[in-house]
Amino acid sequence: MAKLTKKVVEAAKPEGRDTFLWDDELPCFGLRVFASGKRSYLVQYRADGRTRRVTIGFHGHLTAEQARKKAEVLLGKIADGENPAEDKILDRKAITVRQLCARYLKAAKDGTLVGRRGLTKKASTISTDEGRISRHIIPLLGNRKVRDLTPPDINKFQRDVTSGKTAANVKTKRHGRAIVTGGAGTASRTVGLLGGILTYAVNDGIIKINPVHGVPRPADNKRKVRLSPEQYRTLALTLAKAEERAENWQGPTAIRLVSLTGCRRSEIIELKWDDVDIDGGCLRLSDTKTGKSVRPIGRLVAELLKSLKEERRVKNNPFVLPGVAKPGTHFAALPQAWERLMALIPEVMAEAETRGEELAPLPSGLTLHGLRHAYASVGADLGMTEITIAACIGHALGSATGRYIHQVDATLLAAADKIAGHIADCMEGKVVTAKVYDFSAAKQNAV
Repeated sequence: MAKLTKKVVEAAKPEGRDTFLWDDELPCFGLRVFASGKRSYLVQYRADGRTRRVTIGFHGHLTAEQARKKAEVLLGKIADGENPAEDKILDRKAITVRQLCARYLKAAKDGTLVGRRGLTKKASTISTDEGRISRHIIPLLGNRKVRDLTPPDINKFQRDVTSGKTAANVKTKRHGRAIVTGGAGTASRTVGLLGGILTYAVNDGIIKINPVHGVPRPADNKRKVRLSPEQYRTLALTLAKAEERAENWQGPTAIRLVSLTGCRRSEIIELKWDDVDIDGGCLRLSDTKTGKSVRPIGRLVAELLKSLKEERRVKNNPFVLPGVAKPGTHFAALPQAWERLMALIPEVMAEAETRGEELAPLPSGLTLHGLRHAYASVGADLGMTEITIAACIGHALGSATGRYIHQVDATLLAAADKIAGHIADCMEGKVVTAKVYDFSAAKQNAV
């Protein structure tokens, strides 16, 4: 034994196999000389009845004195009850965010991941999750250890997504592309997904505390879509123009139904005749994003569906909007129909101008889902409560009151009838300025 100095370390030779030299001033601090001639500094101690070794670093990268100082720090931790050798093993085995996301998606696809309200995730939701994971979470956090994530890391992730750090133009199919953008809305929804993934990690015993909890998220403006009466008129005239151009009737009809019911796009294109209760004035949807759902539709929509049943129903096809190419399927080309519709708007507005009719362009970036939020905005303008609007569009409420809305009553039928009627009046040009009902009067009418 001798004090480990530069001279002693460099003079040490292997004796046919790994050789150990121990420092005579700092117990448990030593030098390992490999048969190859390499030398590494280490600390050896006992924990849980076993001898443990922790490598500090190789000679050449560290001097003997630097290694001695690191050894003193390690030995201090050991004296306090820590086990650095075990920590290193656990650190090597620690799961990364990339690995956790793979587990999460597998559980979601297997149907073993149960979320709020005891429901499993829909295939469409899983697909959206996969996009956010692959395009935002993995690029920024994929190689990080889950147990090392902290609230400041989540804040930085949120800022990076908001600023567009993960923006990209991604090829998806043979002729498809996904334009990946940032922004506050994208950041808010992606952090929400990340919070769900880390809650899964907590429940699985991977971490004890979810670092997303308590991190403020930017306001998501996705629900603030609204259309003026003139914009609804533009939409109606464009739908008529599309039908003149021999557009498949299913596309314009689907868009009208989304506009007049506030239903999700998937709920309309997958709507079956068995789900339609014309006499009851509602849709009885058996499988939606929030489970079973009963939606009031009002008289106008009921009449539209009745005419479709009489004039457009396809024998041996259960869907309200039958597929064009393959028998027995539902219409699947709604996104393409929407794109063609948007392309017609300049022509429609030009024709209206020659007639002296004043129209307004649709909001930039308006989507089919935006029509659902516009429907909710009309309900709010007409003085209806949040619970009534939520019941009309099939939102699940966290409140106790929300759980009782599972059937259609006169109040909800009247609400749906008033919203659809107001939107239809706008489409027909009967409303020129925003018609906002007095809340007290609406309340007296039980709406």
